[in-house]
Amino acid sequence: MAKRKILKFGIFQYWKPTPLFLRKIGDTCLGVSAFLATTEIISPHKATAVLILGIAGKVLTNLFTHE
Repeated sequence: MAKRKILKFGIFQYWKPTPLFLRKIGDTCLGVSAFLATTEIISPHKATAVLILGIAGKVLTNLFTHE
């Protein structure tokens, strides 16, 4: 029987490899937020908030790794 990989979350996991699925989610968060912030569809204050949330989402997904 194959051993299940367990996700670990923590500040010390930042430099370890991120699982592919979570890396795709983080890149998508950052890409969508950058697109919304640069296309002037929304107000400048909302664009700044969306960009900050996208960056935070990318950093948070980098804190996951497989055990």
